[in-house]
Amino acid sequence: MPSDSSAAHRLRHAQRMNALLDHIDRHLDQTLDLSSLAERMHFSPFHFHRVFAAWMGETLGDYLRRRRLDVAALMLAQPEPRSVLEVALAVGFGSSEAFARAFKLRFGQTPTAWRQDSPQRWARDLASSREQQTRRHRPPAALQSNLDQWERNLDQADTAHAEDDAGSSCFTSESTMQVRLQQLPASRVAYLRHIGPYGLGVHQFWMNTVLPWQQAQGLIGRTCYGIGHDDPHVTKADKCRYDACVEVDADFVPRSPASIQNLPGGRYAVAQFRGTLADFSHAWTELLRAWLPGSGLQIDGRPVFERYPPGAEYDPSTGVFSCELCLPVKAA
Repeated sequence: MPSDSSAAHRLRHAQRMNALLDHIDRHLDQTLDLSSLAERMHFSPFHFHRVFAAWMGETLGDYLRRRRLDVAALMLAQPEPRSVLEVALAVGFGSSEAFARAFKLRFGQTPTAWRQDSPQRWARDLASSREQQTRRHRPPAALQSNLDQWERNLDQADTAHAEDDAGSSCFTSESTMQVRLQQLPASRVAYLRHIGPYGLGVHQFWMNTVLPWQQAQGLIGRTCYGIGHDDPHVTKADKCRYDACVEVDADFVPRSPASIQNLPGGRYAVAQFRGTLADFSHAWTELLRAWLPGSGLQIDGRPVFERYPPGAEYDPSTGVFSCELCLPVKAA
């Protein structure tokens, strides 16, 4: 059985590693070599290489390459008129040629092809999500005679493709989501990080780890946030990162393994969610794949998160909960 001191050491190590991952994300456009990052962590390069690989399940070089390409894939999918070279430089590649080679190796197509295919890819994601949602909410056998009409009512906002004058595909799906634009204030939060699949794994993380930690720190009843740092349509499930956050005062000092970050305020598209865990992924897909393309807006670089105000609904007997889905937006 591990001693208290070894457990405390592991918690401090987790805190330091999470801080390092945050540092990497903030500096993807810069040189991030093994030696400088090892020095930042107060390890020798050799020891740091082994520690990082053991912690993340991939080498530092593989992690940096994957993060840069994943971020680039999300940037290329946006309607922002950035050139491939501008995207390459923004994620730390020295040339568009090197970037294109690495991107094709990661995603199986060139950056230009990925950009051109984004509307169709988003439509496929949306159609798949809606099909799964339809199956989950299929009425009982006694109502099958009305199934066709029921499905038409459920799927009011269908997915379509339209060809513009240049022959490129445009995403024309509509969403029935009720979304409002809000100015949200900046927030100082303490967070615990989960690495792994979203969905049930995150729910268990909140129940088994985060809530007991909040209770011990006297933070029950505060506004909470959930930040998904990765798009599960792009990043493999076992590499997805999620921060469970709670608002804290300016003088709050985090204890391991918690860390502190500041959520920037500004303009957000906010959608109310009420449902079960099975409905949650579909709600995010609707917001990102259906509402956003028709909004005339685009995501900016701030975190995407769900917000749980004090008193947010949660019924353990049914699994129904409520929150706000918050998408940082700017003019396209």
